[in-house]
Amino acid sequence: MPLTRDEDIAELLTGARNIAIVGASDRPSRPSYGVMGYLQDHGYRVLPVNPQITGEHVHGEFVWRELAQIGVPIHIVDIFRRPEAAAEAVEQAIFVRAKAVWMQLGVINEEAASRAEAAGLKVVMDRCPKIEIARLGLPKIAADA
Repeated sequence: MPLTRDEDIAELLTGARNIAIVGASDRPSRPSYGVMGYLQDHGYRVLPVNPQITGEHVHGEFVWRELAQIGVPIHIVDIFRRPEAAAEAVEQAIFVRAKAVWMQLGVINEEAASRAEAAGLKVVMDRCPKIEIARLGLPKIAADA
């Protein structure tokens, strides 16, 4: 069952440090670009993943082809993909032992969510971490945390 309680979402966000954005964009007009910048400003390390722009940089971070290349613990995998493409991102998240998958607004894939939960990952679906951080009034992540 995806997380819906404010307390659970706040705990997930305050416990995370590294967030991978699958479907990150280098175009300022795209929602993933703005969300990535907001999360960085809030203290998270955000790792962009997009095979179409691998090797480029977005907000100063190298863009990876897939999660398995990253090499640091990933706490949340934020999915900016079509709902039918979320399953592939979830499989990658399971493979790298992420703690949670977060499906963005409009990204609803019950089968992928069930697969993630069965593998022990927390799931948030059809929400945006930028909106949730602001709505819940969460503090910035401390740099030394």
